[in-house]
Amino acid sequence: MTQPDPTIAAFSAGALCLGFLAVGLFFLKFWRRTGDGLFAAFAVAFALLAANQAAPVMLDIPDEHQGYIYLLRLAAFVLIIAAVLRKNLVRR
Repeated sequence: MTQPDPTIAAFSAGALCLGFLAVGLFFLKFWRRTGDGLFAAFAVAFALLAANQAAPVMLDIPDEHQGYIYLLRLAAFVLIIAAVLRKNLVRR
């Protein structure tokens, strides 16, 4: 299998990063309106996903299959799971 063009890969990573940041701002807006911690957790998680897309390009890492790159993605998903569990398990 051939390697993708680095310019196209960087452009795609930038587009995904922008999309994750836009979604994060969307959740941040709802957090400011409602004060619900679930929205704040989603905003932070999408910021982590944006950083996960930007890190290989910014740090000039040619292969994303290195383990430490996935730690940001893992942190984002663990944060989402914890926020959903907290929302559903905490009694009012």
